[in-house]
Amino acid sequence: MSETDVSSGKHNEPGIYVIRIKGRLAKRWAAWFEGLAITAEDNGDTLLTGPLVDQAALHGLLRKVRDLGMPLLSVARVPANEEDAVQPAATDDKQ
Repeated sequence: MSETDVSSGKHNEPGIYVIRIKGRLAKRWAAWFEGLAITAEDNGDTLLTGPLVDQAALHGLLRKVRDLGMPLLSVARVPANEEDAVQPAATDDKQ
């Protein structure tokens, strides 16, 4: 088993996250998802994008995805040098 170096302490700092889930999620869910941007993609997936204060907030958000019964496809933390480039493309208000 390999060891993980957590000495930098950055795992508990605020960061921008992009969470991909399978299925459509309407923009009206943004408040429940702590104001994250909700972007409907052409392939039927939904992106939840925005800042989270720490790992505890990330885990809470992932529990909400689980509670909806929507399959989680990926979770990515945006590198600090790319945070300004994160712009949701389009939102879907149909649901």
